[in-house]
Amino acid sequence: MNTLPDVLFVFHSGRRAARGGRGPGRPRLPRGRLLLFIVAVGAGYPALPVVAASIEGRVTLPKTRSTPVVNQRYEIVSKAGALSTNPPVAIVYLEGTFPKPASLPVAQIRQKDLTFVPSLLPVQLGSRVEFPNLDESYHNIFSFSPPKRFDLGRYRADERPIPSQLFDAPGLVTLRCDIHEHMRALILVVDTPHFALTSATGEFRLTGLPEGRYVLKAWIDSRTTLERPVELKADGVVRLDFP
Repeated sequence: MNTLPDVLFVFHSGRRAARGGRGPGRPRLPRGRLLLFIVAVGAGYPALPVVAASIEGRVTLPKTRSTPVVNQRYEIVSKAGALSTNPPVAIVYLEGTFPKPASLPVAQIRQKDLTFVPSLLPVQLGSRVEFPNLDESYHNIFSFSPPKRFDLGRYRADERPIPSQLFDAPGLVTLRCDIHEHMRALILVVDTPHFALTSATGEFRLTGLPEGRYVLKAWIDSRTTLERPVELKADGVVRLDFP
Protein backbone atom coordinates (compact mmCIF):
# COMPACT_ATOMS: atom_id res chain seq x y z
CA MET A 1 0.00 0.00 0.00
CA ASN A 2 1.31 3.47 -0.88
CA THR A 3 2.06 5.92 1.91
CA LEU A 4 0.48 9.36 1.93
CA PRO A 5 2.29 11.95 -0.19
CA ASP A 6 4.25 14.84 1.27
CA VAL A 7 2.29 18.07 1.49
CA LEU A 8 3.97 21.24 0.32
CA PHE A 9 2.77 24.44 1.98
CA VAL A 10 3.58 27.72 0.24
CA PHE A 11 3.09 31.02 2.08
CA HIS A 12 1.34 33.81 0.26
CA SER A 13 3.87 36.19 1.84
CA GLY A 14 6.71 34.48 -0.04
CA ARG A 15 8.34 32.93 3.04
CA ARG A 16 10.32 29.77 2.61
CA ALA A 17 8.06 26.72 2.18
CA ALA A 18 7.83 24.14 4.93
CA ARG A 19 7.08 20.45 4.39
CA GLY A 20 4.46 18.64 6.41
CA GLY A 21 2.20 20.05 9.12
CA ARG A 22 3.19 21.97 12.26
CA GLY A 23 5.83 20.52 14.49
CA PRO A 24 8.69 21.46 16.78
CA GLY A 25 10.76 24.24 15.24
CA ARG A 26 8.33 24.87 12.37
CA PRO A 27 6.71 28.24 11.83
CA ARG A 28 3.06 28.93 12.62
CA LEU A 29 1.06 29.36 9.43
CA PRO A 30 -0.48 32.84 9.22
CA ARG A 31 -4.26 32.59 9.24
CA GLY A 32 -5.98 33.71 6.03
CA ARG A 33 -2.71 34.20 4.14
CA LEU A 34 -2.00 30.68 2.98
CA LEU A 35 -1.96 29.15 -0.47
CA LEU A 36 -1.97 25.38 -0.32
CA PHE A 37 -0.51 23.14 -3.04
CA ILE A 38 -0.68 19.37 -2.60
CA VAL A 39 2.03 17.50 -4.44
CA ALA A 40 2.15 13.72 -4.70
CA VAL A 41 5.77 12.69 -4.30
CA GLY A 42 6.88 9.42 -5.83
CA ALA A 43 5.84 7.33 -8.80
CA GLY A 44 3.55 4.97 -6.96
CA TYR A 45 0.36 6.97 -7.39
CA PRO A 46 -1.83 5.86 -10.32
CA ALA A 47 -3.04 8.51 -12.74
CA LEU A 48 -6.72 9.32 -12.77
CA PRO A 49 -8.52 7.12 -15.32
CA VAL A 50 -9.56 8.81 -18.55
CA VAL A 51 -13.15 7.98 -19.38
CA ALA A 52 -14.01 8.05 -23.08
CA ALA A 53 -16.95 7.09 -25.24
CA SER A 54 -17.18 4.61 -28.11
CA ILE A 55 -19.35 4.18 -31.17
CA GLU A 56 -19.91 0.89 -32.91
CA GLY A 57 -22.21 -0.13 -35.71
CA ARG A 58 -22.58 -1.25 -39.27
CA VAL A 59 -22.79 0.46 -42.64
CA THR A 60 -24.91 -1.25 -45.28
CA LEU A 61 -22.50 -1.48 -48.20
CA PRO A 62 -23.32 -1.73 -51.91
CA LYS A 63 -22.98 -5.10 -53.57
CA THR A 64 -19.57 -6.18 -54.86
CA ARG A 65 -19.11 -5.74 -58.58
CA SER A 66 -19.34 -8.98 -60.54
CA THR A 67 -15.72 -8.80 -61.66
CA PRO A 68 -13.70 -10.52 -58.92
CA VAL A 69 -10.79 -8.72 -57.32
CA VAL A 70 -7.64 -10.83 -57.29
CA ASN A 71 -6.48 -11.73 -53.76
CA GLN A 72 -9.22 -9.52 -52.29
CA ARG A 73 -7.35 -6.39 -53.31
CA TYR A 74 -9.46 -3.28 -53.34
CA GLU A 75 -9.60 -1.45 -56.63
CA ILE A 76 -11.21 1.87 -57.48
CA VAL A 77 -14.17 1.54 -59.82
CA SER A 78 -16.52 4.05 -61.39
CA LYS A 79 -20.27 3.58 -61.61
CA ALA A 80 -22.47 6.34 -63.02
CA GLY A 81 -19.63 8.75 -62.34
CA ALA A 82 -19.26 7.78 -58.66
CA LEU A 83 -15.89 6.45 -57.51
CA SER A 84 -15.78 3.71 -54.88
CA THR A 85 -13.83 0.63 -53.91
CA ASN A 86 -14.45 -2.90 -55.11
CA PRO A 87 -15.11 -4.83 -52.89
CA PRO A 88 -16.99 -1.97 -51.20
CA VAL A 89 -15.84 -0.45 -47.90
CA ALA A 90 -16.83 2.78 -46.15
CA ILE A 91 -15.02 5.41 -44.11
CA VAL A 92 -16.77 6.37 -40.87
CA TYR A 93 -15.71 9.57 -39.09
CA LEU A 94 -16.88 11.80 -36.26
CA GLU A 95 -17.37 15.43 -37.26
CA GLY A 96 -16.98 18.12 -34.61
CA THR A 97 -14.53 20.52 -33.00
CA PHE A 98 -11.45 18.79 -31.58
CA PRO A 99 -8.04 20.01 -30.35
CA LYS A 100 -5.41 20.29 -33.06
CA PRO A 101 -2.44 17.94 -32.59
CA ALA A 102 1.09 19.29 -32.43
CA SER A 103 2.11 16.81 -35.13
CA LEU A 104 0.62 14.01 -37.21
CA PRO A 105 2.10 10.68 -38.32
CA VAL A 106 3.19 10.34 -41.94
CA ALA A 107 0.92 8.03 -43.94
CA GLN A 108 1.86 6.06 -47.04
CA ILE A 109 0.31 4.85 -50.27
CA ARG A 110 2.68 2.41 -51.91
CA GLN A 111 2.97 1.57 -55.59
CA LYS A 112 3.36 -2.17 -55.88
CA ASP A 113 2.65 -4.48 -58.85
CA LEU A 114 1.31 -1.46 -60.77
CA THR A 115 -1.39 -0.78 -58.17
CA PHE A 116 -1.87 1.63 -55.29
CA VAL A 117 -1.75 0.01 -51.85
CA PRO A 118 -4.02 0.90 -50.14
CA SER A 119 -6.38 2.18 -52.79
CA LEU A 120 -8.51 4.07 -50.24
CA LEU A 121 -6.86 6.05 -47.44
CA PRO A 122 -8.48 8.32 -44.84
CA VAL A 123 -6.16 10.92 -43.27
CA GLN A 124 -6.60 13.80 -40.86
CA LEU A 125 -6.38 17.32 -42.22
CA GLY A 126 -2.74 18.47 -42.20
CA SER A 127 -1.28 14.98 -42.75
CA ARG A 128 1.64 14.26 -45.04
CA VAL A 129 1.40 11.21 -47.32
CA GLU A 130 4.42 9.52 -48.89
CA PHE A 131 4.23 7.63 -52.19
CA PRO A 132 7.07 5.07 -52.28
CA ASN A 133 7.65 3.25 -55.56
CA LEU A 134 8.17 -0.48 -54.94
CA ASP A 135 8.10 -1.45 -58.63
CA GLU A 136 10.97 -1.76 -61.09
CA SER A 137 9.26 0.65 -63.48
CA TYR A 138 8.84 4.40 -63.21
CA HIS A 139 5.68 5.94 -61.79
CA ASN A 140 4.28 9.46 -62.05
CA ILE A 141 1.61 10.23 -59.45
CA PHE A 142 -0.66 13.24 -59.96
CA SER A 143 -4.00 14.70 -58.91
CA PHE A 144 -6.38 17.19 -60.52
CA SER A 145 -8.75 17.19 -57.51
CA PRO A 146 -9.62 20.66 -56.14
CA PRO A 147 -8.57 19.87 -52.52
CA LYS A 148 -5.05 19.01 -53.75
CA ARG A 149 -3.56 19.46 -57.21
CA PHE A 150 -0.04 18.14 -57.73
CA ASP A 151 2.26 16.24 -60.08
CA LEU A 152 5.21 14.33 -58.61
CA GLY A 153 6.89 13.68 -61.98
CA ARG A 154 8.50 10.40 -62.98
CA TYR A 155 10.56 8.64 -60.33
CA ARG A 156 12.10 5.23 -59.62
CA ALA A 157 12.12 2.98 -56.56
CA ASP A 158 15.38 4.44 -55.23
CA GLU A 159 14.07 8.02 -55.21
CA ARG A 160 15.04 9.76 -51.96
CA PRO A 161 13.53 11.49 -50.15
CA ILE A 162 10.35 9.57 -50.88
CA PRO A 163 8.02 11.86 -52.88
CA SER A 164 5.21 13.15 -50.66
CA GLN A 165 2.46 15.73 -50.38
CA LEU A 166 0.87 17.67 -47.53
CA PHE A 167 -2.93 17.44 -47.53
CA ASP A 168 -4.06 20.74 -46.04
CA ALA A 169 -7.63 21.01 -47.36
CA PRO A 170 -10.54 18.65 -46.57
CA GLY A 171 -12.19 16.65 -49.31
CA LEU A 172 -11.69 13.74 -51.69
CA VAL A 173 -8.50 13.48 -53.73
CA THR A 174 -8.23 11.11 -56.70
CA LEU A 175 -4.74 9.77 -57.48
CA ARG A 176 -3.62 8.61 -60.90
CA CYS A 177 -0.41 7.52 -62.58
CA ASP A 178 0.57 9.31 -65.78
CA ILE A 179 2.39 6.18 -67.01
CA HIS A 180 -0.09 3.45 -66.02
CA GLU A 181 -3.61 4.65 -66.86
CA HIS A 182 -5.41 1.87 -64.98
CA MET A 183 -3.93 2.91 -61.61
CA ARG A 184 -6.24 4.87 -59.34
CA ALA A 185 -6.57 5.55 -55.61
CA LEU A 186 -8.57 7.81 -53.31
CA ILE A 187 -7.55 9.88 -50.28
CA LEU A 188 -10.31 11.25 -48.06
CA VAL A 189 -9.03 14.19 -45.99
CA VAL A 190 -11.18 14.73 -42.89
CA ASP A 191 -10.93 17.46 -40.25
CA THR A 192 -11.11 15.06 -37.31
CA PRO A 193 -8.80 12.61 -35.54
CA HIS A 194 -11.63 10.09 -35.15
CA PHE A 195 -12.12 7.95 -38.27
CA ALA A 196 -11.94 4.32 -39.39
CA LEU A 197 -12.39 2.07 -42.40
CA THR A 198 -15.18 -0.46 -42.09
CA SER A 199 -14.64 -4.16 -42.50
CA ALA A 200 -15.73 -5.90 -45.70
CA THR A 201 -19.10 -6.52 -44.00
CA GLY A 202 -19.50 -2.87 -42.99
CA GLU A 203 -18.70 -3.21 -39.27
CA PHE A 204 -16.90 -0.33 -37.56
CA ARG A 205 -15.86 0.85 -34.11
CA LEU A 206 -14.54 4.23 -32.95
CA THR A 207 -13.00 4.45 -29.47
CA GLY A 208 -11.43 7.09 -27.25
CA LEU A 209 -14.09 9.68 -28.09
CA PRO A 210 -14.83 12.78 -25.99
CA GLU A 211 -18.33 13.27 -24.70
CA GLY A 212 -20.59 15.77 -26.42
CA ARG A 213 -22.87 16.18 -29.41
CA TYR A 214 -21.45 15.43 -32.84
CA VAL A 215 -22.32 14.25 -36.33
CA LEU A 216 -21.26 10.76 -37.38
CA LYS A 217 -20.66 10.41 -41.12
CA ALA A 218 -20.22 7.42 -43.39
CA TRP A 219 -18.47 7.98 -46.73
CA ILE A 220 -19.57 5.28 -49.17
CA ASP A 221 -18.50 6.68 -52.55
CA SER A 222 -17.55 9.99 -54.10
CA ARG A 223 -21.22 11.00 -54.32
CA THR A 224 -22.65 9.38 -51.20
CA THR A 225 -21.95 10.40 -47.60
CA LEU A 226 -24.54 9.53 -44.97
CA GLU A 227 -24.75 11.29 -41.61
CA ARG A 228 -26.44 10.84 -38.25
CA PRO A 229 -26.43 13.07 -35.13
CA VAL A 230 -24.97 11.40 -32.06
CA GLU A 231 -24.63 12.31 -28.39
CA LEU A 232 -21.75 10.72 -26.50
CA LYS A 233 -21.41 10.35 -22.76
CA ALA A 234 -18.23 9.54 -20.89
CA ASP A 235 -17.49 5.83 -20.68
CA GLY A 236 -20.59 5.03 -22.76
CA VAL A 237 -20.99 2.92 -25.88
CA VAL A 238 -23.38 4.03 -28.62
CA ARG A 239 -24.69 1.63 -31.25
CA LEU A 240 -25.45 3.35 -34.56
CA ASP A 241 -26.11 1.74 -37.94
CA PHE A 242 -26.31 3.28 -41.40
CA PRO A 243 -29.02 1.44 -43.36
